[in-house]
Amino acid sequence: MAHRRSKLLLVLCCLSHYLIAAAARSYYDVLQVQKGASDDQIKRAYRKLALKYHPDKNQGNEEANKKFAEINNAYEVLSDGEKRRIYDSYGEEGLKQHAASGGRGGGMNMQDIFSSFFGGGPMEEEEKVVKGDDVIIELDATLEDLYMGGTLKVWRAKNVIKPAPGKRRCNCRNEVYHRQIGPGMFQQMTEEVCEQCQNVKYERESDFITVDIERGMQDGQEVLFYEEGEPKIDGEAGDLKFRIRTAPHDRFRREGNDLHTTVTITLLQALVGFEKTIKHLDEHLVDISTKGITKPKQVKKFKGEGMPLHFSNKKGDMYVAFEVLFPTSLTEDKKTKIKEILG
Repeated sequence: MAHRRSKLLLVLCCLSHYLIAAAARSYYDVLQVQKGASDDQIKRAYRKLALKYHPDKNQGNEEANKKFAEINNAYEVLSDGEKRRIYDSYGEEGLKQHAASGGRGGGMNMQDIFSSFFGGGPMEEEEKVVKGDDVIIELDATLEDLYMGGTLKVWRAKNVIKPAPGKRRCNCRNEVYHRQIGPGMFQQMTEEVCEQCQNVKYERESDFITVDIERGMQDGQEVLFYEEGEPKIDGEAGDLKFRIRTAPHDRFRREGNDLHTTVTITLLQALVGFEKTIKHLDEHLVDISTKGITKPKQVKKFKGEGMPLHFSNKKGDMYVAFEVLFPTSLTEDKKTKIKEILG
């Protein structure tokens, strides 16, 4: 009875941690593949991401190095059939329990994993493969998401290859053979040889795709989903690329890593100073007060209040342009008093 109780407790512990892990970013999200991805898809996704974030290409970039470690950790689990089954059922805590009970834990380090792909020498370029067309979608991201990071759900309809009745010619290749055309005379011939495969057809399927917007991403940067583009019969599907485009904002304008905004003040405030704050994209307040005179169209710089740099803790600057609101009319008495003061 005690053994059964402890076993039940272990299962409940794994399940609770799995639910917590499911809410966080999963290993599948890290490698940008679907949960049902094949081993080949996982390998190809790892290869591309490892090349992109390898420390040799991102020297001194701590965020890229962290991402490289995250990619290797995800691949170590998803490339191992036993670990992947445990992870799919119980999450990361299940893997820890499995290792603690004598299962395989630890595994290769990131250099071992990368070397198994690239031989440990200089990084290679990706080999050419027959692929379908890439699908590129312009994705409007809010300044808030680009400032703090966020996610967008996008409805995606695509062609999917499905089995169809009948057979078809596939895996065609040219084979060379020799034909005798006379005594001691032979002619080299080439013949196309094909296999008979299950016939296929295209069907349209639709689903939501979750796109992660990273802090500081710039216009033109892309979020890639490998093999989510147009499929290719007897080849690989193309990639789906979401190209970032900053959506218009009602208060701020972005230029590179800097933010620009306009604030209207009264003529009195322009002459004697004012106390004022403006709300930033994450709702923290920026103090733009001054005790001096502010000229119309004057621009003031607020260092470090701009957009975060991608993969960096640094930030750009904020530039505030001041518009001065003049009175529409003045009484004769007010005109006299102004002349006395300014004269």
